[in-house]
Amino acid sequence: MTKKKSVADATSAEAAARNTDSGPATVPEGMDTPAAAKAGQTQQLAAAMPDNPAKPSEYGEAGGLAPSVGATAEAASRLPLASALSEENSSAKTGTVAPAGRNNTIDTLDRVRVDSTGQVLTTNQGVPISDNQNTLSAGVRGPALLEDFILREKLTHFDHERIPERVVHARGSGAHGYFECTEALSDITRAAPFQQVGKKTPVFVRFSTVQGERGSKDTARDVRGFAVKFYTDEGNWDLVGNNMPVFFIQDAMKFPDLVHAVKPEPHHQMPQAASAHDTFWDFVSLMPESTHMLMWQMSDRAIPRSFATMQGFGVHTFRFVNAEGKATLVKFHWLPLAGTHSLVWDEAVKISGADPDFNRRDLWERIDSGAYPQWDLAVQLFTEEQAESFSFDVLDSTKLIPEELVPLRVIGRMTLDRNPDNFFAETEQVAFCIANVIRGIDFTNDPLLAGRIHSYLDTQLLRLGGPNFHEIPINAPVVQVHNNQRDGFHRQAIPRGRVAYEPNSLAGGCPFQAGMQGYMTVPAREENREGTAKIRAKPEKFAEHYVQARLFLDSQTPAEQAHIAAAFRFELSKVTVPAVRERMVASLRNVSEEFAAQVGKGLGMDPLPAPLTPVVPNPPKPEVMRSEFLSLMARPGDGSIAGRKVAIVVGSGTDAALARELQKALLARGAVGRFVGTHIGAVAAQGGTLDADASTENSPAYLFDALAIPGADEQMGIDGHLDEFVRDTYRHCKPILATGGAGDLVRRVLPAGLDTAQDQALVLQEAAGQEALERFVTLVGAPRDFARETDPPRV
Repeated sequence: MTKKKSVADATSAEAAARNTDSGPATVPEGMDTPAAAKAGQTQQLAAAMPDNPAKPSEYGEAGGLAPSVGATAEAASRLPLASALSEENSSAKTGTVAPAGRNNTIDTLDRVRVDSTGQVLTTNQGVPISDNQNTLSAGVRGPALLEDFILREKLTHFDHERIPERVVHARGSGAHGYFECTEALSDITRAAPFQQVGKKTPVFVRFSTVQGERGSKDTARDVRGFAVKFYTDEGNWDLVGNNMPVFFIQDAMKFPDLVHAVKPEPHHQMPQAASAHDTFWDFVSLMPESTHMLMWQMSDRAIPRSFATMQGFGVHTFRFVNAEGKATLVKFHWLPLAGTHSLVWDEAVKISGADPDFNRRDLWERIDSGAYPQWDLAVQLFTEEQAESFSFDVLDSTKLIPEELVPLRVIGRMTLDRNPDNFFAETEQVAFCIANVIRGIDFTNDPLLAGRIHSYLDTQLLRLGGPNFHEIPINAPVVQVHNNQRDGFHRQAIPRGRVAYEPNSLAGGCPFQAGMQGYMTVPAREENREGTAKIRAKPEKFAEHYVQARLFLDSQTPAEQAHIAAAFRFELSKVTVPAVRERMVASLRNVSEEFAAQVGKGLGMDPLPAPLTPVVPNPPKPEVMRSEFLSLMARPGDGSIAGRKVAIVVGSGTDAALARELQKALLARGAVGRFVGTHIGAVAAQGGTLDADASTENSPAYLFDALAIPGADEQMGIDGHLDEFVRDTYRHCKPILATGGAGDLVRRVLPAGLDTAQDQALVLQEAAGQEALERFVTLVGAPRDFARETDPPRV
């Protein structure tokens, strides 16, 4: 039977409990006043953990391989865990007591969305503003007054509303969506998105160029970033990749050099968003490991038609880890359902002037029109033993694994179905970090990957103002966050209680370590087997630099090979130092004599410079000599034309009924057919009036995927803009439909002596029936037929 406390004991305990700098030797239990009860229950809670039972497991291999769950004790009530006794006192600002075990900063983005419909204008402090148009002054013509706090707040915020842009990938576009698992991999990985078929995981995706500044053009020849943030129910996982499966360098130590070389030259800050200059080619011509990546960058992959029509790659080799701790090596691939389609260089150059936001606009319009971009996620799964047998090293980021060696296995589909509400708050502030992984995913010893794990986090600390960038809404996970990190710039969370360390007993040991239920690094990595000597070197297999460059080149169609040669010719022609050009062509001779001669001829090199001496004079025989999967033509897509744009040029000679029928047919398939006139507005056509919402002047041909001219008139025949429209559409190998007199207009503009009957993408008919319309619509969704191309182009 508990002895009843005397009034004197209660008074003494209450008085002692109200001190925050010292306390009595003993704390009586069972007191019911708040301060004394808190002191008594805190004593009970701390006494329940007389030591740290997990401490012995911190030592030795056994404990490292199987960490124990952190020790905890349950409090008698929530009272001893409070920051202050006064937390019960609420107001319109403080609200109520924090819900048990919950971080209220974690919720959907609805918690931070703002809609000002029907609301009056206020300052940032919530003070209604009577006049936001005029500065407070001493009289109508008097001086502005320093007391105008409304002016000061408005200008100060404006002056500070820009943040540092990303050093690379500054130019980006993003969207929300979801990933749906189509094949469960629970036997291979514990990773949350892949545990059951049909499971959906929210994602935010950011596409970007690498070299250019935030305001640069979309269509530069460049690598494209393809970064996906998975908001999984076990934390955020960032799969930060590119639209090319390999990279320029093998070691992160060289990353600053690469970026400094490819960025605008520091003395005059030119050229913007371009690699066609001396410093880039000087660097890569001295770095033969870059040769494979150069083939990709000089290919059409570097000028994608849209974000929706480019592949994505995780670049590095990662690990999947299952519940038993068994690891499987994995490479990630994103496969666009719309197929892989790119621009041609002449088209990309012209688009950059007419619409530098071409890819950004395309992504936005596809999503808002319901033509949601989709990608299948595929993986290459292989063992350490398989990796060891390859003629190349899977830890070398300048190498890929041919699909003939390790086939792709599709495990899910990603759909982007919502545009951001605010570009800055979401697309600009989203922070991707390759170190953001979840249970079931682990790293390898790729030396480039190791540097990225550090660098991405480091750059966000500066760009987003401190260590709390994870609390910015777009970066916050959808699962609860509980740890003992505190303070720093822009802290949003208000942690309850006085404990900010572990182990502890004053908070009952909470939050406690998860033990084996938490993230576990793979304990043994086979690539460590050669020993643990501290050394600055790379494996011998890293030394071979040309075999896979040759594989990529030989795997392209003749038209694609011609585009790569033309790209090298263009880029190297911009180099002002002949020795740099010669060194690069000398390197290309190790890839292909014929290809190097083609490039060298275009640069006036006769004879060619001697080949560079390769590091490995007798490389191992490659397992795959030619891979059909490396050509853009290997993945034409499902034939869908959703999101495509077709110019329907209209005038007084246009068959209005046919124009409307074509526009309807395109719209039914998710494409947009725009009526393009010599001017915008009403056009009196044959059989009715059409409303042109674009003109041949403000919307040139290279902004469209195809051209239709359903009839022509005399005025159209003398329109120079329309001549250019036809010429560019033809030159860029896009479909053309022309009926009636428009057929003669097209034939007049095309190169002399051309046999139009042999061109499958030309539909020239006196009257277009349903069959001709269907054929044209099918051509819009098909890959381009580069049979039209000549070098140089015919006039």
